[in-house]
Amino acid sequence: MVDNHNQWHEKLPFALLGYGTIVRTSTGATPYMLVYGTEAVISAEVEIPFLIIIQEAKISDVERIRSRYEHLAITNGKTMNVVCHGQLYQNKMSKAFNKRVRPQQFAQGQLVLKQIFPHQDEAKGKFSPNWQGPYMFYRVLTGGALILVEMDGDICPKPMNSNAIKRCYI
Repeated sequence: MVDNHNQWHEKLPFALLGYGTIVRTSTGATPYMLVYGTEAVISAEVEIPFLIIIQEAKISDVERIRSRYEHLAITNGKTMNVVCHGQLYQNKMSKAFNKRVRPQQFAQGQLVLKQIFPHQDEAKGKFSPNWQGPYMFYRVLTGGALILVEMDGDICPKPMNSNAIKRCYI
């Protein structure tokens, strides 16, 4: 190996091989296996049945198709294992995250402030306020979305995520 950073292109295949053959925690499989349906092996270990070899070995079409179906069934089984592992991993991560979440309880007519996001027109610069309002809480939609009412009684057209709302103490 050369320790010169100018020859990084010579080390790239080794880095890609290492990246593609390491088992990921989130999926429980290697990226190579997910793409190609089989684990990566060194090229000296591979026995690829090319068409010429199949013809010389006199393997029938029925036997070749049967072996291909078996290979596809194994690949589908591995894919299903990865999907199940991914769902279990996501459930585990969401459970760990939701342990720290404290749900907010709002009562109808309660005063709240709405967060100003950087992409909104109200965000004018570094020293502009981060919250706007007050608004009155009107009702909750599914998934934590809230309907707000302006102080003059007009209902806001867009629901807001409850993460972008906080209580107002006036």
